[in-house]
Amino acid sequence: MLKKATVLGFFWLQAALAALTGAPCAIERGAAIGEHVWLLCQQQELLLSADAGKTWRAKRLPSEVKFRAIVFLDSRHGFIAGDGGTLYATEDGGQSWRQVPVPTQDNLTSIYFVGKFGWIVGWTGVILHSTDGGNVWVRQESGVRHGLESVFFVDPQHGWAVGWAGTILRTQDGGRSWEKARTGAAFWSLSSVYFKDTLHGWAVGFNGLILRSQDGGVSWQAQPAPVQAWLTSIFFDRAGRGWIAAENDILLSEDGGQSWKIIPVEDALFLHQVLPLKEALLAVGQFGVLAKDSHSLQFRVLPIRTGNQVSTS
Repeated sequence: MLKKATVLGFFWLQAALAALTGAPCAIERGAAIGEHVWLLCQQQELLLSADAGKTWRAKRLPSEVKFRAIVFLDSRHGFIAGDGGTLYATEDGGQSWRQVPVPTQDNLTSIYFVGKFGWIVGWTGVILHSTDGGNVWVRQESGVRHGLESVFFVDPQHGWAVGWAGTILRTQDGGRSWEKARTGAAFWSLSSVYFKDTLHGWAVGFNGLILRSQDGGVSWQAQPAPVQAWLTSIFFDRAGRGWIAAENDILLSEDGGQSWKIIPVEDALFLHQVLPLKEALLAVGQFGVLAKDSHSLQFRVLPIRTGNQVSTS
């Protein structure tokens, strides 16, 4: 009875927080292209907006598995991936989905594309690669068994993946071979990796860990962080400013990633992703989304209202 009450209490808390912050569901991840925004819900739903978040529609996803990653290549072509080696593709902006076979049953956590070249990473060190826009996927040997949480490429050859227990991998040949970085600074699990170019990159993770590399990921140095929160996403905008999602804060660097400061937010949204939306920025959290325009550093809650019906067609 206690376990059942605890579970019910957890879902009640989720619903209450979502209601307070304007989110109709607990949000796992998001993607944005132009004015199109997609939010991946933990309840096997997808929220879609074609007008930069002014209006929303909800679509039921085709599987009951937990989806953990979403990416869109343009306003029509995208992918969602999740547990049990589940991968789906859409060619109509998320209105309908078809399953794509992949050579793994591991849980998939992150997807990244450079043109027609794509990579997916997941648990037990799995790395998948596509050279045809995501129709066919093959395995690449990572050389590790730790789970991978994030993958990033600056071009079809140079890429990085990070994950559990401070795992950092790099490739210079499109993933035909992966090399594990050896650094004493990476002692916590890592959630996100980002490189400005083939040399300068950052990785962030648990307990306020910020790592910086200036040699393409061969070596890494820890940077001071103003919080000890779980840092879950890092991104640099066109102006060269760095942004990190830090649970209930956002970290900002205005000196090219040399130092970081806190941008406090008012609502407890459990932020886990930052992503660009045209010239603005979205901070996606489990219980809501914050939006920042291009003229200030202030974030506001983005209302998400879809009505009571969820479309299945």
